[in-house]
Amino acid sequence: MTARIVLLVTSPRLPAGLLTAAAWDVVRAYPVFAAAESEQAAVLRQSGVPVTVIDPDPERLLAEVSGTDREAVVWLAGPAGDQDFARSLGLRLTRSPDLAELELMYGSWDPPGARLLDAVAVMDRLASPGGDPWKRAQNHRTLAPYLLEEAYEAYDAIEAEDMAALREELGDVLLQIVLHARLAEELPDGAAWGIDDVAGGLVEKMVRRNPHVFAGAEVADIEEITDNWERIKKAEKSRDSVLDGIALSQPALALAAKILQRVERAGLDVPLPVGDDLGTALLRLVAEARAAGADAEAEVRRATLDYAEEVRSAERRTVRPAE
Repeated sequence: MTARIVLLVTSPRLPAGLLTAAAWDVVRAYPVFAAAESEQAAVLRQSGVPVTVIDPDPERLLAEVSGTDREAVVWLAGPAGDQDFARSLGLRLTRSPDLAELELMYGSWDPPGARLLDAVAVMDRLASPGGDPWKRAQNHRTLAPYLLEEAYEAYDAIEAEDMAALREELGDVLLQIVLHARLAEELPDGAAWGIDDVAGGLVEKMVRRNPHVFAGAEVADIEEITDNWERIKKAEKSRDSVLDGIALSQPALALAAKILQRVERAGLDVPLPVGDDLGTALLRLVAEARAAGADAEAEVRRATLDYAEEVRSAERRTVRPAE
């Protein structure tokens, strides 16, 4: 019988020892080797599984298999996966397939969202002493413009239907979120919070505001889902006005549309202001756009971008004098 070398790969983003039943069976049944000490090796030893550290040399490992009665040995891959060693071992066995069979076994997998843990760890390194001086010098106020800028760039990618760009821009938005959360860990006087508080609050909010998914609530259509969301949100916030919670720093046309929407949903009869000044005229135009089912902000953006293209066309038609 040809001996087996089991290359056991585990996720460095899960707690050491959190392995599949098959992986535990293998490490308990056969000798385990590794290239270096690790948390995984330490946990195995604590569980009564010996782990021997040897040089990551295919010939050294093959010597543990050949000439013995061992059915198999286990190579416990390090946090980085020991890819170079696995590649060298695979090439060696390709040349001499009778020496042993190489079997890849995943003892644990990265859960969805695991790379978010990496993002948090990298940001912690950057924002800690010895990290990036620029990030350590920032605060929530100095970073605020970047949060808006990155959100607008993501919006541009959506408008351009450029999914590759959107992926990158959403990463830049995420960077801002992770950095703000890391800085908040250093707030004084018990006011500190971190990324887990942000994520935990989000999870609770999603579950609470979607009872049709998590609590078996009956809904007829999307309109009823939206009504439930608004009702639950109102109960959570205990607001004094239907306008509370509106982001006042958003662009003026979008702000006007949001306020008009809140007034309409609340069933309030508040006449629009009357006057000849530009602001009043623009507000009335936003109201007319809403009545027509149009988005004033988007319409002005579209018209402005069309005009910008006309400007570029005019520039291209202009004959520049030779220098």
